[in-house]
Parts: sequence; C-alpha cells; structure tokens
Amino acid sequence: MHSPEPTISADLSVSLPDEAASVAFAERLAPRLRPGMVVYLDGDLGAGKTTLVRAMLRALGHAGPVKSPTYTLVEVYVISSLYWYHFDFYRFNHPEEFVDAGLGEYFRSDSVCLVEWPDKAAGYVPPPDLVVALAFAGNGRRAVLSPRSPEGRQCLSDFPTAAAASCCASPAAPPSSSS
Repeated sequence: MHSPEPTISADLSVSLPDEAASVAFAERLAPRLRPGMVVYLDGDLGAGKTTLVRAMLRALGHAGPVKSPTYTLVEVYVISSLYWYHFDFYRFNHPEEFVDAGLGEYFRSDSVCLVEWPDKAAGYVPPPDLVVALAFAGNGRRAVLSPRSPEGRQCLSDFPTAAAASCCASPAAPPSSSS
C-alpha cells in the first residue's frame, strides 16, 4: 500500500503595508533559509521580488549592490561562505534555455537559490522548498509563503510568532462568514 505524501503546513499570509514592513519581513525570512533551499519568488512585474531579495541580502550583511538579474539571468552573492544565487527567467522564451545556459549547476547543497519567474523554466528548474508569492494590496503588498518541502516547513515553523511583532503575520485562511 502506498503511503500518502507528508502534509506540509498551511500557507502563511503576511501584510506588508509599507517599505518598513517589507524590510522587517525580509529580516525575519533571510536567516531561516538554509543551504540547499530553493525559493520561488512569484508575483507580477513590480510586486517587489527583487526588492525582497535586496532586503534579505542586506539583512544578512551584504553591503554591495543588489540588482535585478533580468539580463544576466543570475546574480551571485557570497555571505559567510554561503552562496546566494538570485535568478530571473523573465526573458526566457522556452524552458530549455535553462539547460542551454547551464544553470542547473548552481542548485547545490552549499547555496540558496532565489528564483523569479520559475514558470518560464518549468520542467528544468528544481522544485521549490518555499514559494513566496507577492501581490499588490492597496498601497502595500501581501506576501503568502507556501512551504513545499519539509525544509520549507521547517523554515516557517516559528515564523508567525516572530513576524507578528513587526509585519502582521497570520495564517492564510478563507474569509469567515461571521462579522
């Protein structure tokens, strides 16, 4: 008999009403990411994917420039002997371009891979441990974190308590019918 896949914990929704909340969110998330993790950054153009990466890298002590890898496909950062790779596949016309560019070699146990537009490399980019979906919410943003592996679940295991103090975390749930 085939045993069912382990249940991964529920999504976590975080309100990011302003830049300070977004930075606080990045400061909480960055140290939870572990070597070998793959994080998909999902959201429309301008939703804040690269801004989130910049704030995470700053929170980890990176002082140099952090730019979008839209044209370079990948930007590399080394922080405390851990490689942080920031990918952007927006310009891919075909998923096979991932293989043609030799990008698979970056997904290693000594790196954290942050991937924008992973759908453009579908079938080639490794599956995520965590998906961070950013969406416009009024004048701010909303981030929904979805663990997709035991590592992703572990990353979020104590996140709601730590995040609540500064950036309004709450479990993502359907709206209630009571007022």
